[in-house]
Amino acid sequence: MTDQFEGSGAEPYVLVSHDQGVATITLNRGAQRNPLSEPMRSALALAVEQVRDDASVKAVVLTGAGTSFCAGGDLSQMAQPIPGGFTWRDRIKRIHRWLPELMNLEKPVIAAIDGAAFGAGLSLALACDFVIATPQARFCAVFSRIGFVPDMGAMQLLPRTVGMQRAKDLVFTARVFGANEAHSLGIVTEIVPQQDLLARAEAFAARFRTAPTEAIGLAKSIMGQAFNLDAHAMAEMEAYAQALCRDSGFHREAVQRFQDKQPPLFDWGA
Repeated sequence: MTDQFEGSGAEPYVLVSHDQGVATITLNRGAQRNPLSEPMRSALALAVEQVRDDASVKAVVLTGAGTSFCAGGDLSQMAQPIPGGFTWRDRIKRIHRWLPELMNLEKPVIAAIDGAAFGAGLSLALACDFVIATPQARFCAVFSRIGFVPDMGAMQLLPRTVGMQRAKDLVFTARVFGANEAHSLGIVTEIVPQQDLLARAEAFAARFRTAPTEAIGLAKSIMGQAFNLDAHAMAEMEAYAQALCRDSGFHREAVQRFQDKQPPLFDWGA
């Protein structure tokens, strides 16, 4: 099943397909290298909301149609006059109404990246839990080339991922770096051949079909606060989360299976 979001005619901006617990979100402007225009952002927000609320979805793959993941913002839109700085500020603030829904989605999110992940495309990749890329993938914090600061969460997410000094290098220079460097920096989880990209990402996501979705969601939510909260606050959140998990059906069945010497419900290595 494939759902379409925010498009006119035969080309919706975003597609969402579902396959046995895995939802694949595809940015669908491949001919334009999937720029994150306002219609694209609106469509992506709706897609994220759908997979968030669908209990049958256990993991999500985010990818781009064509030969690029996402080449960044829509420069043609930026060239249009706007009434003033506050209008542009409001536009950026609208992004931050839906972007946390992706960053904090209580399900594993895997980015499948081929070609360019520039600017906002890099931000999208950083918002995901895992990044699987091809050798042809290219990354760039391109913002300073057009006199911008990093946006879409990149000023928070990039230093957390690669460290402050390396983040400054990537932001100040706005240089292009490849999949191997992205892997060494901790941005990319795995590099796979171009022809295997989507199949590998979806297979990776499919391994979460039998996972304890609620427990993983809680762990993701709490670990997302690890750089913001002190040890006491983190311990309190851990205690409340563990109390919820202790009462879950998954936990009860997992313990029963252990006692009965049956295979575990969830085994990543199986």
